[in-house]
Amino acid sequence: MKIFLSVCINNFNTTKAAKELHMTQPAVSLTIKELEQYYGVALFDRIGKRLKITEAGQRFCEYSAHITSMFDDMEKGMKNWDSFGVIRIGASITIGSQFLPCYVKAFYNRYPGTEVKVTISPSENLEQKILNNELDFILIEGISHTSTLVSEEYMEDGLTVICPANSGFYPGQLLSVDEFRQQKFLLREHGSGTRETFERVVEAAGFSVSPIWEAMSTTALVNAVINGLGIAVLPHRMVIGPVERGLVVAVHVKGLSFKRKFHIVYHKEKFLTSSAKAFIDLCRNYEMDYPLPKYNGLY
Repeated sequence: MKIFLSVCINNFNTTKAAKELHMTQPAVSLTIKELEQYYGVALFDRIGKRLKITEAGQRFCEYSAHITSMFDDMEKGMKNWDSFGVIRIGASITIGSQFLPCYVKAFYNRYPGTEVKVTISPSENLEQKILNNELDFILIEGISHTSTLVSEEYMEDGLTVICPANSGFYPGQLLSVDEFRQQKFLLREHGSGTRETFERVVEAAGFSVSPIWEAMSTTALVNAVINGLGIAVLPHRMVIGPVERGLVVAVHVKGLSFKRKFHIVYHKEKFLTSSAKAFIDLCRNYEMDYPLPKYNGLY
């Protein structure tokens, strides 16, 4: 399985995999053939001198990543029984910039001997890292669309519509759907939980939006709104600062509610260590045990 995974990681190049594994290239190719003979399926299509992974190969890759990972976890766990271990956590940009620093700080206070490694990226990228076993679990705003992943709601959040100040809008204004859809939209990128929530709501209302700006940065979008370039729909807690300072105006849209849930996501076959379970439990109960963080981003 490790040989097979090495071939996948090295862009299906058996020569590179052999070099990484300190093996000969024929030995790597023979291993792949033996796997295919044993399971009675083709794991790769041979097109010329190149390998292209099949659907069965993709499934075998997922199994292999998790089986070898569980073995590695067992090795590390048994050899370091008294160590609480390392947790690999992924977070979407909103959660990673606003909540995760507080989660990790609280976790270190409870378990000072632990190590937390963090990856902050769009939700779509994080799901792929879970499938590749590069992360133990992730915290995202959207909903997981992969059947092999477990997705658990743990916190409610919402998006706020912000408009330029001094542009005819006033705080708390109620826009009609027609007024709303005629605006110039500045939105988060495809693959983000924020964008997914926005599109789900407007599609349910019977229309779609083509934004004039797309960005991974909330700060970039807020600054664009401040400069009168359009309106944005962003996480409520991340726009409280500019709203309170009068840099932008928060409005509502009749009949549209941008509520959503934060989710804890992990692979259904993943063995979660005691430290990972403790961190997940902290996230579940954070609202009850600690004050909610206030976003200190710069605009």
